Amino acid sequence: MSSEGFHVHGPHDHAVEHAAHGSDDFSSRIAVMTAVLATVGALFGYLGGATQNDAALYKNNAAIDKTTAANAWNYYQAKSNKQNLAELATSLPGVDQAKYRSEVARYQSEKADIKKDAEKWEASSEAWNKKSEEAMHRHHQWALATTTEQIAISLAAITLLTRRRWLLRATWVVAIVGIALGAFAGFHIDPLGAIFAGEAVAHH
Repeated sequence: MSSEGFHVHGPHDHAVEHAAHGSDDFSSRIAVMTAVLATVGALFGYLGGATQNDAALYKNNAAIDKTTAANAWNYYQAKSNKQNLAELATSLPGVDQAKYRSEVARYQSEKADIKKDAEKWEASSEAWNKKSEEAMHRHHQWALATTTEQIAISLAAITLLTRRRWLLRATWVVAIVGIALGAFAGFHIDPLGAIFAGEAVAHH
């Protein structure tokens, strides 16, 4: 796969174009069918590339938020160290204990705010990671749909060359399966995941 998405056309396209020059209706129908399948496959390929780009973007956002959360936790730890020193100072004789108690209270308050901030960035990172995983799963669905359409195009080419009508029926079946897979990806449906989830529930 290139960085621009999936490629639908292959070497068999030359055979398709050559056979399509025939004047009979059979060849004409297959030629039109091949053109439609190539268009559908190209659309699936574009959508697959787009979801892959989305997955990479979401993963990058997750990494940024994770780094921000780590920085916040480091700041939290620094405040904890200062609080520990202030608490130690309150037990020393001859020091302004009221001052250090006030500092202890201030550090506790600051730590609470820093902790909330760190947890917020961690939650945001996890959310981005989840979106990235979902987008990558969708990308794999589009890839499968695109590959299925490529297989249908190859079968159409063989059908034109051999003129076997049973191959035409096989081509239609594969093409419909590919379109169904694309529909599942477009509507965010994971039939295999639903089946496995149902089996897991049944086992429990």
